[in-house]
Amino acid sequence: MLPQALADLATAFYEVDVSEATGVARYFGIFHLPTVYLYRDGRFHAELQCEARPEAIRQAAGQLLAAPAQDEP
Repeated sequence: MLPQALADLATAFYEVDVSEATGVARYFGIFHLPTVYLYRDGRFHAELQCEARPEAIRQAAGQLLAAPAQDEP
């Protein structure tokens, strides 16, 4: 659902299997799945947390990416 919902906002999606890449999970402090982090131009913006509906995803991601970048978790 993410590629379709974010087609106008994102050019790439990367999936990490944290059961295989446990270091990534520890580095980012991932405790629940799925976890979606938004980056733009290599800078972290936010963790995406919203309803799993295309319009909700589009709206939340648009607002988060419009805000200034933040420090990585």
